[in-house]
Amino acid sequence: MGTGGDAVPYPVAWEEQQRLHALRLADEIPDTVLLLEHQPVFTAGKRTRPEDLPLDDTPVVQVNRGGEGTWHGPGQLVGYPIVKLPEPMDVIAYVRRLEEALIRAAADLGVTGTRVEGRSGVWVLGRELPDATVDPAQVIDIGKLTLRMGLPLGIDPRLAGPEYAPSNAGQRGDDRKLAAIGVRVARGVTMHGFALNCNPDMTWFDRIIPCGIRDAGVGSLSTELGRDLPVDEAIPAVQRRLAEVFADLPEPALAR
Repeated sequence: MGTGGDAVPYPVAWEEQQRLHALRLADEIPDTVLLLEHQPVFTAGKRTRPEDLPLDDTPVVQVNRGGEGTWHGPGQLVGYPIVKLPEPMDVIAYVRRLEEALIRAAADLGVTGTRVEGRSGVWVLGRELPDATVDPAQVIDIGKLTLRMGLPLGIDPRLAGPEYAPSNAGQRGDDRKLAAIGVRVARGVTMHGFALNCNPDMTWFDRIIPCGIRDAGVGSLSTELGRDLPVDEAIPAVQRRLAEVFADLPEPALAR
């Protein structure tokens, strides 16, 4: 939809999402994904806390997706899939498909990403710390994970398992979030989506608590590779892997 000098203002992309959502709901278009760069903007999801917002007067856009606060802007590839989910609807499975596509795309570009128990998105794990002492309060336990500042949050049990690295309970250095995911499903059709950090100015993230997580950092393809990797270089891999991962998604019933 626009990158580089054609970066898209957030309200323009939001209007286009709503237009495509209505068309997909009516089965007038197939599943579609918008890929773009935004002009700089902070967005706040439904669970954003005031203390996690920018520490200065930077404008914040309230959005109706899940998740918390984040930043979008130059150097970040944003994707808005408009997908009709099959019944029975499984939003967690949809999020895991997005994660899988981004993990594969990152690998194509030379970066090893993974999932972390209890946390959505794509992560680069911190280095294992020799002789580290595990903090029991930070370990998955009967469907709960202490995500931040001692606040226990319930999690879906499907956010744990062999596909996920164990929660960082002090056994490794800071994990780094490579891609954030925040979605909304309205009448069975998805909106919002993902943000993959390619080569953004990382100091933007210093103004907020990204995704409300205080015990981890933010990474990018460029910082992990040690070379500049712009958005346009990442787009082909993301397109290819999204098509691959969603190729076997069952066709939903036609609207009546």
